[in-house]
Formats: sequence, structure tokens, C-alpha cells
Amino acid sequence: MQPTPRKTVTLVLGGARSGKSRYAQQLGEHAGRVVFIATAQASDDEMRRKVDHHRSSRPPHWQTVEEPLALAETIVHHGSACDLMLIDCLTFFAANLLDAWGDDQTAIEHAIETLCLLLQSPPCSVVLVSNEVGSSVVPEYPSGRRFRDLLGEMNQSVAGVASNVLLLVAGLPLVLKGQIEVNPQVRAEVSQ
Repeated sequence: MQPTPRKTVTLVLGGARSGKSRYAQQLGEHAGRVVFIATAQASDDEMRRKVDHHRSSRPPHWQTVEEPLALAETIVHHGSACDLMLIDCLTFFAANLLDAWGDDQTAIEHAIETLCLLLQSPPCSVVLVSNEVGSSVVPEYPSGRRFRDLLGEMNQSVAGVASNVLLLVAGLPLVLKGQIEVNPQVRAEVSQ
């Protein structure tokens, strides 16, 4: 009898253009059935181009689900049909929560708590991508500070339940928690 593969939760953090999405996709390339959860909403031409670029970079056999808010429900709904779920990204999820619920802190906290509770025993392995915004300048406006604080707190909550946490800097993964083997493709790129 084959042992059941362990379901892991991996949080991939990094700054803008750090390589976090590319690295997360490389993790997904080693899984059989992958569901990609896209949280971004194409609200303008620039964002549509980014969404199109990300979409074209994914393997065509991956299933893509666009879901800006109901992450926990989407994981439950699609989790049994895949080996790995890749969520890109929590940064947009945080912005979407603020857009949807504004000052309703209870609703925002409930969405994050529900996600973290589910991640403690997920139906499949999950890779989540998020921006690390705590090392940046302090936003000038209250809404920017609120977003930064929400994302930082969410990242801490997800990191607390994750099996693995990585920080991508200049395309290089630094393991902060857990143990994850750098796949051969990344190792070859790093050694060149």
C-alpha cells in the first residue's frame, strides 16, 4: 500500500518582482493535478496585461479559478480534485477584503480566520503567494497603512499555520520555516 502524500501548506513571500510567483509555479510543476486560484481582478488595462501575462505563463493543463474573496470556500470546493492548489496572491486578497468590507473589521477578520483554520487541515497541498510589505516605506495615507497592516497580519497568521515559509529575494529562495527542497531547475539557475 502506497503511503498517502503529506498535505503541506507553503507560503511564498517576497517583494515586488522578487520571483515569488515564478518560484511558486515551479513548485506546482512537480504536482500532478493543479488548481490555480487567481485573486486579482482586471480593473484596468495595465492589470489586464498583467493577468494575461500570468495566465500565459501557467501550464495549459492547470485549472484556473478566479476568486477574489471566497478563498476558504474555493479550497474546499476544488481541493479534492487536485494534488496542489496555488493561490496567487494574498496581496490582492487583502485589497479585495478591504474593498468588499471596508470598515467591517469583524468580516475581514472572519475571512482570514476561516482561511487559516482550513489551512490547518487542507484537502490538498496549498502554495500561497504574498508580498512582504513590512520592509517598505510607511505609506503616506491612512488607507495605505491599513492595507499594509492587514497584509502583514494576514501573512503572520498564514505563516503560523504553514508547514513551510520562504522569502524570495532577487529570485533566490530563503527558507524561513520548514524544509523545502529547491527543485533542480532553480538549483541550476542559481549555480550559473
